[in-house]
Amino acid sequence: MSERREHSYIPKLKQQFAEGRCSRREFLRTATLLGVSATAAYAFVGKVTGETFVTPARADMPMGGKLKIGMDVQELSTPHAYAWGQSDIARGVVQYVTRTDQDNVTRPLLAESWDVSDDLRTWTFSLRPDVKWHNGRPFVADDVIWNIQHALDPATGSSMIGLMKGYMLNDVTVNGEETIEIWDANALEKVDDHTVRFNLKTPQLAVPEHLFHYPMHILDPEEGGTFGVGSNGTGPFELVEADVGIKATLNARKDYWGEGPYLDVLQFIDLGSEGAARVGALASKQVDGLREVDLDSIDLLQRIPHVDIYEVATAQTGVARTQVDQEPFTDPRVRKAMRLAVDPKHVLEIAYRNRGLPAEHHHVCPIHPEYAELPFMERDVEAAKALLAEAGHPDGIEVGIACKPDPSWELQAVQAMVDQWKDAGIKVNIDVMPAASFWEVWDKVPFGFTEWTHRPLGVMVLALAYRSGVPWNESHYSNPEFDALLTEAEGLADVEARRQKLAEIEALMQEDGPIVQPLWRGVFAAFDKRVKGFRKHPTDYIFGEELAIEP
Repeated sequence: MSERREHSYIPKLKQQFAEGRCSRREFLRTATLLGVSATAAYAFVGKVTGETFVTPARADMPMGGKLKIGMDVQELSTPHAYAWGQSDIARGVVQYVTRTDQDNVTRPLLAESWDVSDDLRTWTFSLRPDVKWHNGRPFVADDVIWNIQHALDPATGSSMIGLMKGYMLNDVTVNGEETIEIWDANALEKVDDHTVRFNLKTPQLAVPEHLFHYPMHILDPEEGGTFGVGSNGTGPFELVEADVGIKATLNARKDYWGEGPYLDVLQFIDLGSEGAARVGALASKQVDGLREVDLDSIDLLQRIPHVDIYEVATAQTGVARTQVDQEPFTDPRVRKAMRLAVDPKHVLEIAYRNRGLPAEHHHVCPIHPEYAELPFMERDVEAAKALLAEAGHPDGIEVGIACKPDPSWELQAVQAMVDQWKDAGIKVNIDVMPAASFWEVWDKVPFGFTEWTHRPLGVMVLALAYRSGVPWNESHYSNPEFDALLTEAEGLADVEARRQKLAEIEALMQEDGPIVQPLWRGVFAAFDKRVKGFRKHPTDYIFGEELAIEP
């Protein structure tokens, strides 16, 4: 392929950062998505600010041993349809084209670099020529193309459709049935064995980020999209044991193409949902770490001398979402009334001890680079009552909300909102369901409280959750104006222009959207002090090849 070129927006982006018109976070995210290496991007930041950035030292990492991490062990068989933390187990075996690290910067992984056209419609990924599958077969462009096609097949049921629909898919009718298909026969182009080109329908800034969306594992096409014990992969480990609800065991590969692994064995042990049991397992050294720690366990963990606690700010959240095709939520005035009746600052204090930020009912977080600050949507009970009356409910409404009891902050947040809704004549009955039962109906109940994890870009979660007709659109929200604004925002490289577009989307969500969103939450992990190399990821990801344990 031709020599790499700098995207035409990069000089302007550097100027915006130097003049203080975009933050360091915005600069790093945008520059690296446009193909600037993370090393070069950080070097420019250092030149402007005088900061020094140090890469974590790995040379003195202890070698060998077994590391045991407490985490739910779920069904692993269909990675492209994963919905939860299964990817942490599979990630050690089947990797990604790119990787978004703990600093929220996207770097090459199975790719070694990428270029993008000035109009953001042509993305060219150069794959590493030295990568081989565990069975010795070279890793090539055909492997990437097959995986993208499989993930975008409606029969697969992948949330990748939500991210890529706007620029890679068309709505079509086949035999009288509405479905989707890749928009053009040349949309995925094999340039040569180690070069893949994406030719997009519309401009898109975040293609490298989408390739690290957690279901987008690169699987061996010969295995047909399935994964399990003995599956082929390109990663630092191989899966040798997988018992749902019990444990999963990964053994290190000695022929890994990249740095690490330092461990001999990485094991995930399912400890159940009880926080005290998890803390007890770490205290007694039955496990060496907990991938996630609930807020109620922090005080107990702080008393354990051999444990370190890690905390990171995130865009993890929970939303009370309505289904807009179910009464009484079909009327946007009812949905807005429910937002106006809630005080997010109070809910954050009650449910999460202020270990986070109050949310603003539009699912774009202040830590997202394109976040636009609007006047805060304060609680206004009288305005809520007036909207309900306008909508034909002068005496209020009565509805039920489904939620889980664990983690405890979710139920506490729901209870706090229920108490506030009463003041506006909104009676909400809580249906507390065991987690297993809840996740069977999370996208089916008319009103439910759903946990959403961190995404590095605001446009990503908006595309996954609210774009018309995508698999994870649990609210059934379908607004052509929203869809058009989102597609425009996704195709803007200029951070100032993108933020202006997000301001329109945020305002639309506050006026018409399907959610009541009370808070953004910090997240925690806990590990034995003997564990080396751990850095808390805002999406709770575990990178086993970085970890080591002292004898």
